[in-house]
Amino acid sequence: MNQFIFAASDETFESEVLKHPGTVLVDFWAEWCGPCKALGPVLDGLAEEYRDRIKVVKVNVDQSPNAPQQYKVRGIPTMVFFKNGQVVDQLVGNQPRDAIKGVIDKVVN
Repeated sequence: MNQFIFAASDETFESEVLKHPGTVLVDFWAEWCGPCKALGPVLDGLAEEYRDRIKVVKVNVDQSPNAPQQYKVRGIPTMVFFKNGQVVDQLVGNQPRDAIKGVIDKVVN
């Protein structure tokens, strides 16, 4: 994981995501998920590019089942966008960089 991506668990989800002032992109993923692995480098790049405007947090669904259940994550990867603790958007599946960028640009402004 690069320096611009944070990890959260069921225990730290509230402090890392819900209490963070501003916009957070949460990537729900798992080790065994091929599309999740393919999405990794894209998120690394976006996390660095948008480091002053968005916090990128990864949650491993196998190690932390409560958070994905709470946000009705049915498939992975799922990216849920939070603003000041509230869900504002969601993308399911390995999305192209431009699609993710479009949502980031929409939710940070």
